[in-house]
Amino acid sequence: MNPKNLLTELKRRNVYRAAVAYGVVAWFLTQLTTQVFPFFEISNSAVRFVVIALAVGFPIAMLLAWVYEFTPEGIVRTEDLHPAQARSIQRATGRVLDFIIIGALLLVIAMLIVGRLPFYRQTGESISQKSIAVLPFENLSEDKANAYFADGIQDEILTRLSKIADLKVISRTSTQHYKSAPENLPEIARQLGVAHILEGRVQKSGDAVRVNVQLIKAANESHLWADTFDRKLTDIFSVESEVAKAIADQLRAKLSGREEQAITAKPTDNVEAYDAYLRGLAYTVKTVPTTASALAAQKYLREAVRLDPKFALGWALLSYVDAFGYLGTSLQPTVTLREEARQAAETALTLQPNLGEALHAKGFYYYACLRDYDAAVRYFEQARQLLPNSSRILQSLAVLERRRGHWDRSESYFNEAERLDPRNVSLLTQRALSHMSLRSFPEALRKFDQVLDIIPDDLDTLANKAAIAQAEGDLPRAAALLAPLHPNADNPDALITQVYQAILERRPAQIIPRLKEILAKPDPALGYLNGELRFWLGWAQEVAGEHAAAQETWRQASSELEPFLKEQPENDSLIGDLALTNMGLGDKAAALALSERAAAAIPVEKDALFGPRPIEILARVAAQMGESDRAIAALQKLLSIPYGGGVIIEPLTPALLRLDPMFDPLRNDPRFQKLVASQAPNNTKQ
Repeated sequence: MNPKNLLTELKRRNVYRAAVAYGVVAWFLTQLTTQVFPFFEISNSAVRFVVIALAVGFPIAMLLAWVYEFTPEGIVRTEDLHPAQARSIQRATGRVLDFIIIGALLLVIAMLIVGRLPFYRQTGESISQKSIAVLPFENLSEDKANAYFADGIQDEILTRLSKIADLKVISRTSTQHYKSAPENLPEIARQLGVAHILEGRVQKSGDAVRVNVQLIKAANESHLWADTFDRKLTDIFSVESEVAKAIADQLRAKLSGREEQAITAKPTDNVEAYDAYLRGLAYTVKTVPTTASALAAQKYLREAVRLDPKFALGWALLSYVDAFGYLGTSLQPTVTLREEARQAAETALTLQPNLGEALHAKGFYYYACLRDYDAAVRYFEQARQLLPNSSRILQSLAVLERRRGHWDRSESYFNEAERLDPRNVSLLTQRALSHMSLRSFPEALRKFDQVLDIIPDDLDTLANKAAIAQAEGDLPRAAALLAPLHPNADNPDALITQVYQAILERRPAQIIPRLKEILAKPDPALGYLNGELRFWLGWAQEVAGEHAAAQETWRQASSELEPFLKEQPENDSLIGDLALTNMGLGDKAAALALSERAAAAIPVEKDALFGPRPIEILARVAAQMGESDRAIAALQKLLSIPYGGGVIIEPLTPALLRLDPMFDPLRNDPRFQKLVASQAPNNTKQ
């Protein structure tokens, strides 16, 4: 047949239209199967079968389009039709094919548009093929004390991966609560919002290390890649780099030159320094930061940088541990500690100006130690460019904006951080505490329940839920939550919540023996917190009617707290404790002066979260010292604003004013009665 006649005949028989219709429909079906099959955990082989079947079906469909026609009487061969009848039927078939093509194209366009919408991208990221979580590595060493080493290898691989902007990498704080090789990988991947899981095993014997890793596609639990590395300790960094590069290749992640350098960088040549760093690192990811874990981390990190003074990563982590401890008082917030945080951050940056961890450490020093939020944000944003998957930086921005009083902006950063770190109990707890500060108690309880889903029966979380019940005036519910708990002095918030419960119930006799037992052998590492507990012992004794015993306890508390002022002149919590202690001792002038000093140390303008705390101290002191006008004014202010970490964990509410014996001198004041009768404010919109 003449080629020109062949083309004319192909057109007349609608083979062109059939080809276009088939192609468009085949593309749509391919996209549909690749999106839907993984959701139902259907094997990739099924997707491949669909693609191959569609490819094989194309020439068959074209042959059928050439040979046959659809007629009202059914399917007949084209050759058997009268030419006029054939042309009429082919025109009708052409119109049908046109409608099919147009309909399929509209579906394709709709898929493309939906794929570009923000909400689709947000949810689509949960099944992005460039997403991964690194589960805890199993320690196969005979010496089980080497668990820190396996954790460290996992963390270093994860850290290198997290520097690749084209990947979504879940933080270790979300994966550390899983087993090394769990059975329910698809469910874990769903919880974390990833498509891939990396499992590993580490065996360390002397200076020899074996690392076995395997990359798994979670939807169907298929193994994409696995390898075993036998190296000396001196060459362990090459393993971490090779694993990170192999995973990036498997996930088809694009690496910039800077990112490739970052994942192959060798942080130190000193094996002993690296070992000390890994030991210190293990203490920084504890579920709840305590004085003991902060001191241990500090000890090992100091050793790491002593062994290798050019270990920038070690200096950066030491600075962060110091500044974090300074801010949260898990370490005594002395001038010396603040200076070490500064020097460590500056040393890290001098050694490696483009180290993301060093930039974050410097920013955190400005935030935690100096309350210079503008400088802190500049460093955080620089660090964020180098550590695109760091939830820690986003959490730092969230808590910083909270201190600025930018609650909505803080919540936005929390949302971003939680996307990268959905099971980080510290992050979830901080979000809950934000809701508590805003007196949005139902939202806070939901977040605390998320924490309890991850770490059931967590003491501090249950104490926080009890504090909410207290703030809502539900003492029976608070009592039920607190009854099973047995906190020690290293859980001061939970312990004080129990003491406060006994005082609110006006049955403090039950808690007094427990406090005496704890304070009989005070832990020196807790510093001024021992004096704070002694103040509460005195207040429990006073409410129990043991006035003489309370006076003696407060005198001892004062003598314990005073020496710390010299080294911690800006510690508003310490100053507030001294104000309350002097209130108990009846020294009105000293109590009021210390209340004002605490307010100067942490003004509301510099700290919207904790700045109101000294106002609460003043309200309590003024109420007890006969200064009703000052007390009422302070309470009116407090009830109109959000704040966190009052004298107890929760901010004051009308329900607490009704119950707290410290405000008994105000009960007959009509202004106080009006405050007590008001509804608990909700400051969510502020």
